[in-house]
Amino acid sequence: MSLSSWAGRSVLVTGAEGFIGSTLVDLLVERGARVRALTHYKPYAEKGHLAHYPDGSDTVEIIAGDVRDAGRVMDAVAGCDTVFHLAALVGVPYSYVSPGAYVQTNVGGTENVAEACRRHSVRRLLHTSTSEVYGTARSVPIAEDHPLQPQSPYAASKIGADMMALSHWHAFQLPVTVVRPFNTYGPRQSARAVIPTILAQLHAGARQIKLGSLTTSRDFTYVTDTAAGFLALAECDHAVGEVVNLGTGHSLTIGRLAQALIAASGKDAEVVVDPGRVRPGGSEVERLRSDNARARSLASWKPLVPLEEGLRLTSRWVAENLHRFDARRYQV
Repeated sequence: MSLSSWAGRSVLVTGAEGFIGSTLVDLLVERGARVRALTHYKPYAEKGHLAHYPDGSDTVEIIAGDVRDAGRVMDAVAGCDTVFHLAALVGVPYSYVSPGAYVQTNVGGTENVAEACRRHSVRRLLHTSTSEVYGTARSVPIAEDHPLQPQSPYAASKIGADMMALSHWHAFQLPVTVVRPFNTYGPRQSARAVIPTILAQLHAGARQIKLGSLTTSRDFTYVTDTAAGFLALAECDHAVGEVVNLGTGHSLTIGRLAQALIAASGKDAEVVVDPGRVRPGGSEVERLRSDNARARSLASWKPLVPLEEGLRLTSRWVAENLHRFDARRYQV
């Protein structure tokens, strides 16, 4: 795919102020796209990770709204060639206490985005899924035809959102691709995720790193690789109507990850299990490792950032942004 293929193209990114969304916005701007960024409305005008784009920017138009508002979404989609739908209520722990909010935002919001894309005849909708929809792997690596197992309300809401997006392909021929990232990490990620949780504790001087289960394993993909996968799939006609994994094809346990992060940070600490961070037994996803053959064959995508380098870059960012984290509190 030519880097210039995005030059002058009008693109909408929902959830644009977040971790992956803002990284995707930066990559689109770098490649010459005109980006409309739909951010979650906040009365104090917080722009999240898009704060480096000034008001009135020629490259990024930031508009506040909520994907639950069908009218606002309809307006945001108007005139856009491609829509990247990343807005979602994320995180497993909070879904235990507020499952209805996940359904409203993730399923209802996706329906609003898909319907707006259909009404405005967009060229392509890229809908963001999650590897959590697979639940504990029945076989590894996990291909896209692996059974879906909703082991948390969050996972259930994302399964519903994926099916809503795909239904618009089958029923209305809306050109949809469901992108399914595996445990994206990197700079700008919040403390609700395991890697910044560990690094924030380390850089705050903790001598004990408090975690949940140490035996679960995950496939960690650096954020720029995930963002590049979105762009590659958006240009791939063979990906229309498909679900596509974005992962490295490698995994490691949280215990081993913690040791790697201790090394990357240059700190000295021991790892202990905090019972308050352990998921309910039937909800814990024990292992995730992607089969990324479909992304490789359809879009010639492959991850480029080795884990050791990605952890080093992330550690540096957390150290420089420690004020964003409260290492004493478990963030759900």
